[in-house]
Amino acid sequence: MSDPVLEIDALSRRFGRFVALFYGINVIWERDLGIVQRFLASPSPRASLVLGKGLSAGLRTLSQAVIVYTLALCLGVKLIWNPLALLNVLVIVVLAATLFSTFSLVIACRVKTRERFMGVGQVLTMPVFFASNAIHPTAIMPGWLKTVSALNPLTYVVDALRTFMVASSTSSFGFGRDYAVILLTTTLMVLRGARLYPRLAS
Repeated sequence: MSDPVLEIDALSRRFGRFVALFYGINVIWERDLGIVQRFLASPSPRASLVLGKGLSAGLRTLSQAVIVYTLALCLGVKLIWNPLALLNVLVIVVLAATLFSTFSLVIACRVKTRERFMGVGQVLTMPVFFASNAIHPTAIMPGWLKTVSALNPLTYVVDALRTFMVASSTSSFGFGRDYAVILLTTTLMVLRGARLYPRLAS
């Protein structure tokens, strides 16, 4: 029988990451409907527009976190119910969804069509997932995959969520490093998205 902890762990990563990675198609729809042009005509800084879209995706992901916790209870997984741990889970979920949704927005600004975006999204989904510690610990990975995993922000999202959600789990990298990588990558994605977002209207 499969381990329910691994099941719920993989499930939580799939929910948030899959939805966030395909968030960019909404931006393409907004472009086709003329909404992007209206946003760009406002005096709001481009970075605030991109960050707002990312945070909105993050807040919507919280409902999926509730589903994951409910499934974990049904499977008998021993979870951490400490209020501080729960708060950290909420923060990480929002940040992770913001990170991957803004990454998706950057892709959408590059490809500009729904067909191309779906193709690129499908190509990126599996490598991002399997080149992380979501399924296998980095300790058993070959050297080249360890390097790729260390550069993959999902690795640090998984490490932080697993530690704050599942009882008896310990962080492989430390909470400081997890948060630093997630925040830094999110900031870079927002800044990059702010530069590319105006091109979507052209």
